[in-house]
Formats: sequence, C-alpha cells, structure tokens
Amino acid sequence: MFDSGKARGELTQLLIDWRTGQPGGDDRLAVAVHAELRKLARAYLRREPAEQTLQPTALINEAYLRLIDQRRVHWQNRAHFFGIAAQCMRRVLLDQGRRRRASKRAGGIAVTFDDRLGKPLPDLRTVDQLADALERLAKLDARQAHVVELRFFGGFSIEDVATSLDISPATVKRDWLTARLWLKRELTRSRVP
Repeated sequence: MFDSGKARGELTQLLIDWRTGQPGGDDRLAVAVHAELRKLARAYLRREPAEQTLQPTALINEAYLRLIDQRRVHWQNRAHFFGIAAQCMRRVLLDQGRRRRASKRAGGIAVTFDDRLGKPLPDLRTVDQLADALERLAKLDARQAHVVELRFFGGFSIEDVATSLDISPATVKRDWLTARLWLKRELTRSRVP
C-alpha cells in the first residue's frame, strides 16, 4: 500500500504545505492521496453489510471533508495521515450505519471479524458493539486500537500497519493477537444478559 521513501517524503512535504496554507496545497494533496484513499475505501466497504449503499468515491469524499477540518493537526508523515484517514472512514461508516438503523428501527447488523492469524472472533451483533469495544480498547491501549482499525477496517497488511504506526511487524502481530483476544472477551461479555 505504501510507496517508496521518495514518495513518502513528497507526501510529507505536501502535508506541511497544506497545513501551512501554501497556495494550491490542498489540491496537490488531494491528487497525491486519492489512489491510496480509494484502496482504503474499497477495503472498508468490502467488510460492510450487503445493504451498504455508499460507494468508494462517496466514502473518500466524506472522510476527506473530515480530514481537511483538521488543519491544526501536526501531520508527522504519510503514515500518520493515512492512519487518521482510516479512522475517519471508519467513523463515516459507523455514523451512516447508525443513521440507517435508526431510520429502519432495525435490531442491528451482523459483522464478521475474520482473522488471518488464528480463529475468528464470533459474529458481532451490531456495529455499535464493535465501536464501543474499540473505544474502550483505545483508552487502555491506543496503539492496539489503531492496529485493529487498520487491519480489520482498512485491510492493511502486517507490514503496512508496521509502516503506518512506525513499529516492527512483530509488534503489530503481538498487538493484533492481544487486541483480538481482548475484543473477543469484551464482546462475549456484552452479549451475556
């Protein structure tokens, strides 16, 4: 997902130009990140239920609108930018799902947490349960929550997550395993009356 070191440096400079208000900085940034945002959007949408009507372009646009409101963020590098972009996309989808369920008065949407590293977690009853569990996890270990967001929602590989968070692939694997076990326990607890 991530390009060469030269491209990383160029994007970091575009982020700086955009944040400091350089003329045309926002347009150059939008062009530079569009292809990777599209890959990220497609990965997120593959995990969405069949009734999801949002298209990748709409998801990118919604997330980008949330990103451009964050000029005060001191972007460290492209990995930081795409990590925040992944969070924005997840929140757009969660917000849309909540609105859709509220309008239908539906009981919830099943989400499968399939995993390439071991046994899958049980089906989740609603997207809200996962969102709540991720918020609790973020309070305990923000990095583990980011790993889950990037792996599960963003479809990032172990190596891409490592690059994004500037940690080793071994650390990503440990965090992914620990977070999955913690989420499994929390989500199982939330189902018990």
